[in-house]
Amino acid sequence: MELNNVKETEVLIAGAGPCGLALACDLARRGVRALLAEQAPGLFPGSRGKGIQPRTREVLDDLGVGDAVREHGGPAPVGMVWQDGRRRGERDMFRRAAPTAAEPYGEPWMVPQWRTQEILLARLRELGGDIVFSAALTGLDQDPEGVTAHLSTGPVRASYLVAADGGRSTVRRALGVPMTGETVDPAPMLVADVRVAEGALDRLNWHVLLSDHGFVTLCPLPGTADFQLAAQFEEGEPDASAEGVRALVAARTHLGADDITEVRWASGFRPRAALADRFRVGRVFLAGDAAHVHSPAGGQGLNTSVQDAYNLGWKLGQVLRHGAPAALLDSYEAERRPVAAGMLGLSTRIHRGEQERGAAAQQLGLGYREGPLSTGRAGALEAGDRAPDGPAGDGLRLFDVFRGPHFTLLSVGTDAGLPAFDDAMVRVHRIDAYEAYGKGLFLIRPDGYVGWAGDDASGLADCLAPLGLGATRS
Repeated sequence: MELNNVKETEVLIAGAGPCGLALACDLARRGVRALLAEQAPGLFPGSRGKGIQPRTREVLDDLGVGDAVREHGGPAPVGMVWQDGRRRGERDMFRRAAPTAAEPYGEPWMVPQWRTQEILLARLRELGGDIVFSAALTGLDQDPEGVTAHLSTGPVRASYLVAADGGRSTVRRALGVPMTGETVDPAPMLVADVRVAEGALDRLNWHVLLSDHGFVTLCPLPGTADFQLAAQFEEGEPDASAEGVRALVAARTHLGADDITEVRWASGFRPRAALADRFRVGRVFLAGDAAHVHSPAGGQGLNTSVQDAYNLGWKLGQVLRHGAPAALLDSYEAERRPVAAGMLGLSTRIHRGEQERGAAAQQLGLGYREGPLSTGRAGALEAGDRAPDGPAGDGLRLFDVFRGPHFTLLSVGTDAGLPAFDDAMVRVHRIDAYEAYGKGLFLIRPDGYVGWAGDDASGLADCLAPLGLGATRS
């Protein structure tokens, strides 16, 4: 293969949405050379994926952007139903729970997608990375040693390629991977970011305006002067022009066309659910919308996508930087595809009114108990479960102890002997008995899930080598 004038990197990420940006951040903090290529000339400008679920907030906190997400967002407003220009009463659309020691985030957090992407890009640049814009992928070739991607900016040779390039993924199509799915709703929808004239509509509620022509929702976006507008069409195609959006508001609400002072972004779509038949082909991985496409109703698409990146990032880091066998990467599809399938079903049921946005939508109960990397149980937890937060001593939280690219061997309320690790990628920490864990030893993966659990350290050594972790000494 001719390699003259070919740019080389370890991981090429196609697509700079939330998934690609989160993966680039994770790889950068692991010292993995990654190139993030985006075919558009800039970041996506709309609010589309605005709801950040509690589990994703934990992920973003670990990636170092938790404070920025909190600063630029806010809780989801309570719904206000309108009909015939009159308020008919509030209806909360989300499960809300008080934060606990084990679950520090109790409700979804609203941040427009464009802002989330700006926050992740700023973090990536802090870590020494960046994006190449206007770099469209036009084809790829792979062999046992790597992938050659053909970009509009020139060829790139990488050890691995991750497709985070959306529901119409060029990479997925180049691989010939089918997507199996269904139309969630035959009625098309319109979503737009708009400005509303001062005094025309308050920003205290998520407004649901009903009429004989169909509904319109207007949700104030925290940290901005914008509202996200959404509407469903029983017939005809949505007109995403500024004039079309204004005409829609005038026809279906008590607001006038002139009350929409600016249409900042708008897009029409048909709600669909689809799952890629495979998440990996050789050295190429599918992640985010390239692997699964959701109805927006459940608020699962962006969240599932970021968590794809969080699962894959540490595994690529272990293989490329810490000598883990390449077979570790097989666990990505084995762990993430069942989760994505479950979230697709949830999103579809919520869209059709068959299920409320309850605890399942918050994704704190997701895990990998049946996954290939999960071994053992102790106390209250089984390997594959999410590792709860809680007090860690010296004013620290467990999430402070876990934060970073390392593994943590956590001893909870037991005098069982702990091995000493030669590998700096494993840190050891002891806490007193804690209800969320019970008693035992727990190996916490870099993505915050229990990889191994036991009453003592017997059996732990057998789990280390497949993860690329070094030997222990007694």
